[in-house]
Amino acid sequence: MSTTATGRRRIAAGSARLGLARAIDLIGALVALILVVAILLVLLGANRHNGLVQAVRDAADWLAGPFNGLFSLKHHKVELAVNWGVAALVWLLLARLIARVVRP
Repeated sequence: MSTTATGRRRIAAGSARLGLARAIDLIGALVALILVVAILLVLLGANRHNGLVQAVRDAADWLAGPFNGLFSLKHHKVELAVNWGVAALVWLLLARLIARVVRP
């Protein structure tokens, strides 16, 4: 096998890893965005009967599942915002960490 073929394989592997790292970063950012949008919908009192509002809230509730009930605060909206905010931060940081490990 020639060194040129080996070099091309390394470049291709590095390019694939870079693409994967970017995808992981993007997914982490999208998860955080969904959670932040849901927080805003809750704090602004968006109509829960609206299909879009309900879809975003359901997605956020699922994504923040392990973080629901992390903090018990006096006001439900504030409690939800804090717990989902922590979830958004953790998802974003976790995605960045994984992407950093994957990146060539």
